[in-house]
Formats: sequence, C-alpha cells, structure tokens
Amino acid sequence: MVATAMQLENLTLSINEEIRVRASLETTFAALLEQLGPANERGDGTAMPMKLEAWPGGRWYRDLGGEDGHFWGNVQAIKRPTLLEITGPLFMSYPVVSNVQYRLSEAEGGTLIQFHHTALGLISDDHRKGVKTGWGHINEGVRKRAESRAGRKTGA
Repeated sequence: MVATAMQLENLTLSINEEIRVRASLETTFAALLEQLGPANERGDGTAMPMKLEAWPGGRWYRDLGGEDGHFWGNVQAIKRPTLLEITGPLFMSYPVVSNVQYRLSEAEGGTLIQFHHTALGLISDDHRKGVKTGWGHINEGVRKRAESRAGRKTGA
C-alpha cells in the first residue's frame, strides 16, 4: 500500500496560488489573455510569444513559423471575465495531462485570481522543480500588466 501511495504522489502535481490585482475584472482578464499569448516570456525575460485562441476548444501553442511549434493545450472553458481553463500537456513533452484554471472574482481594491495547476503523468523532476517558479513569473506578469493598464485609465 505504501508503494502505491508513493507512486501516485510521484505522478501528480498540484499548485495553488492567489494573486491580488489592483484592477477591474475586465482589465485583469484582458491582461491574462495577453500575458498567456503574445506577451508571454521566460523567467529570464526572453520573449516566448504564444497563441491563445480564446474560445472553447481553442488551442494554446507556441508558433515557431513554417508550421512548426509546440502544442500546450486547449481551452476547456472560458467565461469572460471570470474563468479561463486549459487542459493539455503544456510544456511537458511526455505522457502527462494538465488542467490549469484561472478563476477571477471581484475583491476589495480590484480582482482576486485563484490559480490552480494540477497534472497527472510521468512528470520529470526538472519540471516538478521549476513549474512553481515559472507560473509565479507568468502570474506576476499578469498582475503588473493589469495594474499598469488600470493606472493609465485612472491617470495615476
């Protein structure tokens, strides 16, 4: 029984984060789509633009041109401006499936994003170690982008 529990733990990944954003739901959702799409970048700041087809069944992928690229997932659910859910292998090129959820709600002073990434499969140690940092970088980019836009709208 212990061996089975250890194996299941090694096959799963779960990350939960709350991001507080000083911007409206609409502004934050727009920033999220942009950050996950054309404004995406690596942790070191290197541009890594993605395509996000923001409709049910839409693809999330990296287009390298010439019909080359990397498929990350499909939009499983989208309810503007409160939900974006994506399922797929994401950055992992091996047997794995992920579910990523961004749930946005109004909160005092702006928006609360509840972020969840769960995965099941043969997750490499390198990906397991770096995934929390990677999502943290992306989610911080969403916050900064939304707050920057909110500041421009209010003249701050």
